Amino acid sequence: MLGPLEITADDQSLALGGSKQRATLGFLLLRVNKVVATSQLLKALWPEDEAPNSARKILQNTVWGLRRVLATNGDNSGGCDPNAPWVVTQQPGYMLRVSTDQIDLFRFRAQVEEGRARLAAGKPDLAAQQLKDALALWRGPVLADLVEGGVCWPELAAVQGARLDALEDYFEAELARGRHQAILGELETLVETEPLRERACGQLMLALYRCGRQADALSVYARVRAELVENLGLEPGHDLRLLHQAILNQDPELILPSSPMSAQQALPMGWSAARPVALADLSPAATVLAPASDATAASRATDRPRAGAGVIPAQSRGLPDRAAPAVPPSDATAYGTGEMTAPVADRARMAAERKWLGVLLIRTEPTPEALESPVDVVDRSLAETSAAVREEVERLNGMLAATIGSVSLALFGVRRSDGDDTARAVRAALAVRDRLAHTGLVEFRAALDTGEVLVHFGPDDGTVPPRVSGRLLDGAQTLLAGIPAGEIHASAGVHSATEAAFSYLPTDGPGTGWKLAGPRRDRPGLHTLPIVDREYELELLSGLVELAEHRAAPHLVTVVGADGVGKTRLVMELGRRVAGRPDLAQFLAATAPAPDAADAGPLAVPADLLRAYCGILPGDPPEKVRDKLARPLRELPPGSPSDPEGERALSLLLPLFAPGDTGAGGARGATRTADVLDAWRSLLVRAARVRPVVIAVDDLHLADDLLLDCVERLPEAAGPVPLVVVAAARPELRERRPVWGAAAPHTTLLTLSPLSDTAVDRLLDLLVTEPTAGMDKRNGGMLHRTLRGSACQPPADRRRQVRELLRLATPLPERPAGNKSPESLVG
Repeated sequence: MLGPLEITADDQSLALGGSKQRATLGFLLLRVNKVVATSQLLKALWPEDEAPNSARKILQNTVWGLRRVLATNGDNSGGCDPNAPWVVTQQPGYMLRVSTDQIDLFRFRAQVEEGRARLAAGKPDLAAQQLKDALALWRGPVLADLVEGGVCWPELAAVQGARLDALEDYFEAELARGRHQAILGELETLVETEPLRERACGQLMLALYRCGRQADALSVYARVRAELVENLGLEPGHDLRLLHQAILNQDPELILPSSPMSAQQALPMGWSAARPVALADLSPAATVLAPASDATAASRATDRPRAGAGVIPAQSRGLPDRAAPAVPPSDATAYGTGEMTAPVADRARMAAERKWLGVLLIRTEPTPEALESPVDVVDRSLAETSAAVREEVERLNGMLAATIGSVSLALFGVRRSDGDDTARAVRAALAVRDRLAHTGLVEFRAALDTGEVLVHFGPDDGTVPPRVSGRLLDGAQTLLAGIPAGEIHASAGVHSATEAAFSYLPTDGPGTGWKLAGPRRDRPGLHTLPIVDREYELELLSGLVELAEHRAAPHLVTVVGADGVGKTRLVMELGRRVAGRPDLAQFLAATAPAPDAADAGPLAVPADLLRAYCGILPGDPPEKVRDKLARPLRELPPGSPSDPEGERALSLLLPLFAPGDTGAGGARGATRTADVLDAWRSLLVRAARVRPVVIAVDDLHLADDLLLDCVERLPEAAGPVPLVVVAAARPELRERRPVWGAAAPHTTLLTLSPLSDTAVDRLLDLLVTEPTAGMDKRNGGMLHRTLRGSACQPPADRRRQVRELLRLATPLPERPAGNKSPESLVG
């Protein structure tokens, strides 16, 4: 079980049969020697509402197949041997009868308990070996083959968690033995993959500190705190904060003495084998009172008194011989009070770096009418307004740095820069204005600026929020002072950097900047920009299309790269090449919608591709839609006998184009989504038999699991036909599906790196020297004017501007449907 499911007899692996048979065995093994109801097994084998009518019959056949497998294990025909494994029928279901000694999961649990007992008894050497032997039983993730097939039972997460707990116990034993150097690599790997496990993070911090890497130990704390705050809104636990403080003060009790010690003595004061994450006694502000029988510890405690230490009686914590320290106050900077300075101790540790940021200042004040409303109504509305501002800023990867009275300061590009920080600031201003539109209680105004500022942050201490200083903030504040209510004004730098994507109007007064009107309707699309430094990738894609046609074989091509790296532009250029050779193939393209978009769902992409193939237009009446869809179903060669055809296929596919439906779920009510996808796949395969078909799906990392399964298996299910599937996605796709494309008969993974400086300079030269390059006729050479205006800037600034312009051509992120204006502001 601790890896792919496997049964061995006489050192030989037994064939377990198909996926349902393996899944049934795996589920029974998780509840070994216990009766599992038939209804539970059915839910484990099929997703809800997708079990076939013959599910119980299939389960009976599966159990019969398992019994045949188990009967091959010696003379156990019919389960006559009470000591041999067997599946017993017992109301209300089945029970797998087997000795737990024969199952690696239960042997693992027994060895872990024995190792923990030895660790608690002060025997770290024996405990480490026992725990190491237990962990050696793992051959991979629990029931790895079933998980890869889509199984996601809650019990599997619990078993994986038990392994991590045992791994942390092993690290604790090794730390007690003084082997911090030996386990450092394993600890770093664990913390990298499980950044929210505070116990492991504390162990890594301690190991790094003992290796003389104090700065790295503090960096670990900074990372885990950032993960907790950003993902969960929580601060690190009390114990981890105290360990962090002890490292800052170089507490001598963190270092192991050189003499042999028991596990209890070898750990830092406050750690124990029975209580592995108890760091409460590591406070640098406490005087440690040792037991009377421990003279050495007592002398050590009196040798390092601390002035002003507050000693809490040990009995208050249930510890008979230790004094509990007072909890040190949090050193996190409190924003929203008008204070934007860190404590003195933190300022001493802060470093500074010049960074290019997008700055957004927002002022939200009660209207004169609002002041006549009850105070609690106004207060609640302003609180909801502040929450709306924070949501929109963080949704666009910004940081709400401060809220002082009615003014909020948002920064873009502090922690991570994607090259489009100024544009994200503009989008955030528009999004906040939209959220607060039609309110009767709040007046909104915003100022935008961009440029270099001095960012102060503690590289070794993530508890100190970044601070910014510089004339840029003064300029934004001055701009905000002269803005009328309801308007957004931008500085000349913001206007120049984002004119390609947003429309601006000149203002009357001096120093009032440019008035933001909204997104441009004539923004330059990616298809208008020349291809630069992607010629080899484009030739590779074109060659794969020709190869699929030549060999009449399907192919899955996955183009992976970060946001703005050029995936969409490369796929669009491939489509242009294919369209330029009608004899080569037919090119169909679609983009996966964001999960929170109105048209999200597994049928959105198939609907768009089917529209393109059948020539269905948005304004076509239902009768015309039916005729266009029925024509290929009637004229294409028939598919396999199991594929839906004729009226059955038409009834499955037609609801995708029902009036008012986006294709995301129009067919769900009457039929299963899987049946619609089967009909769609069958139509494409039939079309590829007549003429090669190239399907391009952009932003596939946003698709749900059902659509991912369909796209991944499409080449495999197509058979010997020239069907090429090109999937463009961010690296998140590989994180969700590590073995993506492994089942396809022919697959290619193409990873795009960011454009080099040389390539960006080449693109810049094309856009500047050729006014028609990269611009359609509607924008009147706007890109040309923008880039010519930056001719006197340093090369690094011009490259940054080009990269930002490239990202401006990407779609705006959808706002989640649940993010509405504050209720008290709209009525």
